[in-house]
Amino acid sequence: MPMIQRQISSAIEGLKSKFPVITVTGARQTGKTTLLKALYKNLPYVNLEDIDNRLLAEEDPRGFLSNFPEGAVIDEVQQVPQLFSYIQQLVDNNDEVHFALSGSQNFQLMENITQSLAGRTAIFNLMSLSYSELKEAGFTFERAEDLIFSGGYPRIFDKDIDPAVYFQNYLSTYVERDVRQIKSIENLSLFMRFIQLCAGRIGQPVNFQSLSNDVGVSLNTIKSWISVLEASYIIYLHKPFYKNFNKRILKTPKLFFYDTGVACSLLNIQNSEQLYSHYLTGGLFENFVLNEMNKNYFNRGKKPAFYFWQNKEKKEIDLIIDAGLKQFPFEIKAAQTKNSHFFDNLKYWQKLNEIPSEYLNVIYGGDEDFKTSNGNFVSWRNIPEVVFSVESAK
Repeated sequence: MPMIQRQISSAIEGLKSKFPVITVTGARQTGKTTLLKALYKNLPYVNLEDIDNRLLAEEDPRGFLSNFPEGAVIDEVQQVPQLFSYIQQLVDNNDEVHFALSGSQNFQLMENITQSLAGRTAIFNLMSLSYSELKEAGFTFERAEDLIFSGGYPRIFDKDIDPAVYFQNYLSTYVERDVRQIKSIENLSLFMRFIQLCAGRIGQPVNFQSLSNDVGVSLNTIKSWISVLEASYIIYLHKPFYKNFNKRILKTPKLFFYDTGVACSLLNIQNSEQLYSHYLTGGLFENFVLNEMNKNYFNRGKKPAFYFWQNKEKKEIDLIIDAGLKQFPFEIKAAQTKNSHFFDNLKYWQKLNEIPSEYLNVIYGGDEDFKTSNGNFVSWRNIPEVVFSVESAK
């Protein structure tokens, strides 16, 4: 099967000639290597997870890089942190040299980039396949639940692998290995229990004390483990929005997974049919919509400014896109049928912000877009279109 075209390619192509280094980050198996090899056919490729390559780079960084006088694609570059300063010297002294770097450990990679390559590299975040990428490749999904269950990891579609089988192996290999590289965790089974509990809290404000009690480890350990999951692109925290509002609001971030297929596996969901009646279907749908929104921005080389808002009276806005002078609210509902009450919280927000009804959007599980006097119903299939309409309104 031919490679599924990645939308981020055009954004990278647009900056290749403007930066001496391109860096692509993201979870393991999202297609970073395939993408960079396709974009840099003229450069040699080296993977630092290969033990021989890693030892050479660690023992003699200058000699190692001398093998690539015009540059190279270097995979999992965070494995050898000392390379960054040598790459800096090379690109500063030679305008013709170019490197494409990839990494799957967020904090470690970004720390090295900040220290050595700040201003010299354009950074891209490659998430798993978006719905629009899959659609363009000819894959069809009858309902959102089918895509929520499958997730978006390319190998599932390239090799026609059962998602339940794929993610079971993914979690037991990449996650466990990365966890050991990032932090020494003695009881790995306890850590996996922690990840499962995180999956059960999708879309909820993070309660560190509750997790501490349920897992049976200290509060500091829970906070450390949350950072490990963030660093390995398993979870991200959806932050609250509280500019220009009174103090009586929730300031705790919500927890979401970078890929809903991973979350379904951790919840022991075996097929998409189980999602139709699962107690976390709403949270998983919200997670899916946020992921699609994030992919839309990341695939264009943009950094999203996404938040949620909730006050003490439980009035909540699931997603706010902060456009600086304007904030655009979204309600997210898994239901396939339209209901005017879905706009209740949006109308409350409208009173606080004096935003026109045409900018109030409910993204829901149905297939039909529909305009009302309260605002717009937007199908999960048309998320790129609603993002475009928001950006046009800025």
